Amino acid sequence: MQKAAQYQAVLELLAEIFKDKFPADNIINAYMRERKYIGSKDRRFVTETVWKIIRNRRKLTFDAGSDDVRKILMTYLQDEDLDLIFGNGEYAPAALSKEEKNWLKHKNEEVYPADVEAECPKWLFEKIKDMALLKSLNEPATADLRINAGCRGDVIDKLRGEGLFFAPTVYSPIGIRSTERVNLNNCIAYKEGLIEVQDEASQLAAVLSDVKPEHKVIDYCCGAGGKTLTISFLMQGKGKIYIHDINKNRLEAIKERAERLNVKNIETVSGVRDDDYYDRFIVDAPCSGTGTWRRSPDAKFRLTPEKLRELNQAQAEILETAYAHTKSGGRIVYITCSILREENEEIIEAFKSRHRDMKHFNLKNLWQSKLDAPYPCVNENYLRFSPLTTGTDGFFFTVLVKE
Repeated sequence: MQKAAQYQAVLELLAEIFKDKFPADNIINAYMRERKYIGSKDRRFVTETVWKIIRNRRKLTFDAGSDDVRKILMTYLQDEDLDLIFGNGEYAPAALSKEEKNWLKHKNEEVYPADVEAECPKWLFEKIKDMALLKSLNEPATADLRINAGCRGDVIDKLRGEGLFFAPTVYSPIGIRSTERVNLNNCIAYKEGLIEVQDEASQLAAVLSDVKPEHKVIDYCCGAGGKTLTISFLMQGKGKIYIHDINKNRLEAIKERAERLNVKNIETVSGVRDDDYYDRFIVDAPCSGTGTWRRSPDAKFRLTPEKLRELNQAQAEILETAYAHTKSGGRIVYITCSILREENEEIIEAFKSRHRDMKHFNLKNLWQSKLDAPYPCVNENYLRFSPLTTGTDGFFFTVLVKE
């Protein structure tokens, strides 16, 4: 593809992504599937350019003084010779109009407001108010994997033999990390089930769930099943893990992953019966996903105050279900990939105020019993992970014991 054609593809993708209806990943993948004639180098250029623009969407929109996708692209390309891109060939973006050429002469010299500098929607910035954290969440994420067989050193050596370079993660004893872009499509170790993609914070949540083979355990909002599969690995395939999710497609996807990873001790349930009581009721709660913006920077623009209120209601309701089906002496493990207090501490404190028999389990003691790395937080009731403090996605973790 010529450069002009590459940018036409970028423009088409941005026009769809900036409608803020569907995840950018899904849109990009569908676009490329329909255009198999686009070569790998062109795909990479187009995809990387789209993600760069998404990560700088607020600044580019501010500089352009418009949310028009074409003007945003022109602003991104302001140091290029635009006549070599716009109108240059059959597959190029349309030529610049006289009005656009005049518009380009007037640059916005205003200082970025704080929310624009943070690349965060204003309503969310007013909730978070942490510039350093927000900037860290706008950087690309590392490639984190966990081992699923053998020892970590042997897996790292095997991957090195395939030309993939990883190092041990800082906190998780089963994690490995690469700062480079990694493609596992042709990776033998991946196909053989030796490794699985999982952020280090998610690995740690599985470790700290402290599940033993003799426990009756349910992962109630299991989603894509990452933590369930990790818990199975930690249990060495013993015992049984019940899994539930309202999204049946996710449950089907878990089966494929479980087969590749040789996991046989999970069982899908449609819900919890009245007489079901669990030693570990894991609530991987549906949430805003604000802690995963490194991987999905477009998601911040699809979140709305109304959606957040719906999530808060769902979180509260799921905790009530967990309470009703947790044994005396059992634990509710509450996890989100959110950095918002109203999905984390505030939800838990409100829940505890309704149930005085629910007490915090000391997380520092739990951590020290399971992990060799130093405890990364000050608070012993709530664990918060982030790119700033732990070099991971933003995660929240707490454990409540039913007295």
